[in-house]
Amino acid sequence: MRIWRWFARHWVMGVALLVLGYLFLPIAVVAALSFNRPSSRLSYDFNEFTLDNWRNPCATSDMCDAVLRSVQIGFLATVAATVLGTLMAFALVRHRFRGRSGLNVLIFLPMATPELVMGTSLLALFVSGGVPLGFWTIVVAHVMFCVSFVVVTVKARLSGMDRRLEEAALDLYASEWQTFRRITLPLVLPGIVAAALLAFSLSFDDFIITNFNSGTTVTFPMYVWGAAQRGIPAQVNVIGTAMFGIALLLVLASSIGGRRARQAAIPTAAPKSTSWP
Repeated sequence: MRIWRWFARHWVMGVALLVLGYLFLPIAVVAALSFNRPSSRLSYDFNEFTLDNWRNPCATSDMCDAVLRSVQIGFLATVAATVLGTLMAFALVRHRFRGRSGLNVLIFLPMATPELVMGTSLLALFVSGGVPLGFWTIVVAHVMFCVSFVVVTVKARLSGMDRRLEEAALDLYASEWQTFRRITLPLVLPGIVAAALLAFSLSFDDFIITNFNSGTTVTFPMYVWGAAQRGIPAQVNVIGTAMFGIALLLVLASSIGGRRARQAAIPTAAPKSTSWP
């Protein structure tokens, strides 16, 4: 009975750990292979431990150029999608206008549309418009599917925000700009940061839409796909592990910053009143 009670109290945690282990197992394999010296370019078995892959992460200049190009595209697409998506989220949550319900439905279409359909549609649009395929067509394509994710993320943050805080600031003679800068923006900022991180990861990771609209431009996912035919260099695992580590650090920093901000917002207890002698 004691064992059964212990199992009844901890089975949810056990299932959660199993699911997390299943999700992180491929990442652990990639991290382990980043310290591996394979016996051949077509071999993925763990042959010998080495740090050479981390000392020289650029196996070839083409791979580093592809990584840098993916980072540039991801940064531009993230900035544009975050600005547009945040403005759209504020409009959908804070304002009432004709067609608002239909627009809320249309926001989810890029998220539900298969990437193959979106990639071919954008390719037909660029070709019919005479737009040369390359770096900027990839940026435009990434902005188009990242905006929806930004809108949904920021919209959820705005919907859960207490409007009485803004009303209290306005009652205390703060202007609309002061209220936005000191009350609204700090409360919405965690959602905006989360949306930006999601947009960057989606842009950096995309292959299908990029493959249709890239022309001769090669991003990091396209380089990996091309290298798989002749043997993926071990440094690819280094790039993947480094990107996961950076993302993990950003999430931890955001979580710690949000926790400190919430603790700072909690009013301190009033000092005990001293009695007169």
